[in-house]
Amino acid sequence: MIEEFVNYRERLNKLINEKGNLHTKRFFNLDSQVYADGALSAKTKEMLGLVASMVLRCNDCILYHLIRLVQLGATDDELFEAFNVALVVGGSIVIPHLRKAVEALEELREMERNGKTVSL
Repeated sequence: MIEEFVNYRERLNKLINEKGNLHTKRFFNLDSQVYADGALSAKTKEMLGLVASMVLRCNDCILYHLIRLVQLGATDDELFEAFNVALVVGGSIVIPHLRKAVEALEELREMERNGKTVSL
C-alpha cells in the first residue's frame, strides 16, 4: 500500500506541477511550508494533520502524515494517542479510517524492520 501510494503521489504531483498554474504551485508550496518547524515542531504539526485527516476521512492524507510521522520518529504510543483524539472528535465514522491508518502503520514498521526507507 505504501509503495503504491508514494509512486502514485509522485507521478501525479509531477503532472500537476507541470500543468498547474501559479495558484496551484503557491498552494503546494504553502502546504509544504506550514508543516516546517516553527513555534510548533514539525512532528506536532504532522500529528495535527493526521488527526484532521482522520476526522475528514482522507485516506491519502492519513498515509502521507503517517509516513512523515514515522520519518520524524513518532512512536506507536504517540500515534495511538493521536488516533484516539481523532476518534473522540470524529466519532465512530472514523473507525474505518483508523483501520486504514493501523494497516499503514504496520506496513511502515515492517519496512523499518527490513531497513527500507520511504521518501516523499
